[in-house]
Amino acid sequence: MEETKEMFAFKGVAERLTLGITRILESMPGVVDVRFAERDPAEKRSLLTWEQKNTCILPEDLRDFYLTTDGFTLTWSVKLDDECVPLGCMMINSVARLGPLLQPVSLFSLPNAPSLADLDWEESSTEKGPEPARAAPHFDARSRIFELDSCGGNGKVCLVYKNCTPGVVAQQSEIWFLDRSLCWHFLTATFTSYYRLMITHLGLPEWQYVFTPYGPSPQAKQWAFLYQPLTFSCDPSPADPAGDPYINKLDPTKAFKGKAKVPAPKKKQSAQCSSTGTAKGQGSAGRQTGVKR
Repeated sequence: MEETKEMFAFKGVAERLTLGITRILESMPGVVDVRFAERDPAEKRSLLTWEQKNTCILPEDLRDFYLTTDGFTLTWSVKLDDECVPLGCMMINSVARLGPLLQPVSLFSLPNAPSLADLDWEESSTEKGPEPARAAPHFDARSRIFELDSCGGNGKVCLVYKNCTPGVVAQQSEIWFLDRSLCWHFLTATFTSYYRLMITHLGLPEWQYVFTPYGPSPQAKQWAFLYQPLTFSCDPSPADPAGDPYINKLDPTKAFKGKAKVPAPKKKQSAQCSSTGTAKGQGSAGRQTGVKR
């Protein structure tokens, strides 16, 4: 009986963690093999050790998350031609894997060896709008960056502390996305908002690129239109000034309507007849003149 109660209690916690997304995925057409990795809560001393080691204070919502489960992993696949193809992945690294993106320089590296700090330069914002653009993180000591999700090699979602001072504990953090071209894109101001955003996008491939100026790849857009047609949005194109996604654009009443036969123009026929008549007249006149000669 106690084991049964514990099992139901864990299912309730898992249901709250996933916000019921597992049941929604299982009801979608073609979705198979929905897996949620069960993990024990992180210990408080491991969180304190992380904060002391990195000179940062974890956000309150992220701390509560780790005290509930040490990381998060939910994957799902689709069935194509009797084969299961992995598609969706939602992941939050554990405390042990919440490591700094900028590793310290090794003593054995060359003195002039390039690093990410060489890509850091001051850039004036060209965006025009009512609100000023957020300052992007830096690759030097001004920012402390920790990897939350590797995004399957398509980029990195990071917990970022900006405006840091060496030796001073950093407290304010944000969630940013670093794409494969090493450009920063702001996602959310809190971990809770990012977590809901991840659940809403079902962990589809390259969903973070929706928040970039260029967007995800065409293949990722196709998956998003298939499994997330209501929440996925794309940039407006000249062919669609309203900015509506190309969903259900086909009008059957117009597409399958038979074409009426166009009657042949009669004026052209009469013109041809008149031209042939004049030609015959000219020919007969020529014969008459020839006879007279």
